[in-house]
Amino acid sequence: MAAMVSRIWSAFSPPRPAKSDRALRFGILGAANIAPLALIGPAKSHPEVIVQAVAARDHQKAAAFAKANAIPEVKNSYQVESGLNPVAMLDDPNIDCIFIPLPNGLHYEWAVRAIRAGKHVLLEKPSVSNSTEAEILFNLPQLSQPNGPVLLEAFHNRFHPAWAYFRSLIDPAAVVHVSSTAKIPWWGTSKDDIHFNYNISGGNMMAMGTYTFAALRLVFDDDPEECLSCDVKAFTEGVHKNCDYESKATFRFPNGGIGEAFSTLKGETLIKPSGVTVTLKEVIIPDKTLPVSQEKVQRRELTLRDFIHAIFWHRIDIKDVFEIRSKDGNVVKKWEEHDSHKVYTWQNAGGEFADLPGEVYWMSYRHQLEQFVNRINGRKTQHWVTAEDSVAQMKMIDMAYEKSGLGLRPTSAYR
Repeated sequence: MAAMVSRIWSAFSPPRPAKSDRALRFGILGAANIAPLALIGPAKSHPEVIVQAVAARDHQKAAAFAKANAIPEVKNSYQVESGLNPVAMLDDPNIDCIFIPLPNGLHYEWAVRAIRAGKHVLLEKPSVSNSTEAEILFNLPQLSQPNGPVLLEAFHNRFHPAWAYFRSLIDPAAVVHVSSTAKIPWWGTSKDDIHFNYNISGGNMMAMGTYTFAALRLVFDDDPEECLSCDVKAFTEGVHKNCDYESKATFRFPNGGIGEAFSTLKGETLIKPSGVTVTLKEVIIPDKTLPVSQEKVQRRELTLRDFIHAIFWHRIDIKDVFEIRSKDGNVVKKWEEHDSHKVYTWQNAGGEFADLPGEVYWMSYRHQLEQFVNRINGRKTQHWVTAEDSVAQMKMIDMAYEKSGLGLRPTSAYR
């Protein structure tokens, strides 16, 4: 318990090294609630990151946000349509990077605008509203230019050591079934939240579903061939119409395996951790102590409990079920063996991960920021969310929305 308290305390009150003379200066579009967790906090312990400015459609809200988070500048707009205005965020040459935590339906336009303005972009997930927007955004010509802007979809949980270690235990070709779950208690959202506004691409599968869908793709290390079913609970009136607040989607993957993803924004009262459970193919284990008429069989199940916010608490459970069978299929003996791991640092992970940089108090957001800065500065990145990955993610979400009957989220008219 003491270790947990110390780790979490340090995550929110980290050491603050001196900032480099070449530190990247970030601007935030929107006074979003996620920004302190996703960028402002992690930036405190990164010597090459300064959160310089914020802009919001409500200037007073932006000013209050800046004061609360010790941000030096409040910009008067995101961008001026004609001519440069150094008071506008995207026009300011002193801003190197843009963090976009705006409502989903605004991601595409402002990511495109920022990239065309020569800014590096850290883009909240889901990257855009649908795969049409994703294909355009991630194939912008500016991104392929020498020393061009860096674009990253902010799938923070993928950067944590626990997730990397969990995946290292799995042979994707041996996966037969994956189930993933993510829940927000009913009191954590309101019907009037942006999550439930169709016009700005709201919906549960655009929120918690992004995590559960991505978990399936990453475990199978492949993209689904088909969405077999997608059962949803959704609102039916006004701007909320066709916004799901709960979903269960089932996908078939190229190796024949099945993935099931459940997520909700109207979960039980008590907070429950997210989870991913992976079932592997049955394998025969050589055992020379057995008579020739018998064989030893193993079935393995791996579970990562809390794959979204592993900094607070997580556990990797490994369950092996063994059977001694006669050649005619009768079970002679059966038993289980259990093991578990907690991986808060790369050193905990060991092996190929042992020498990677990081501290026990680094949240997944801090690991993500480390890699984002490394990529911008031309250094090696240990993990990355590629353009192809982000496009495939949106295709999977589209597949589920089509199967559900709710339809795709609306495409921006901006080009």
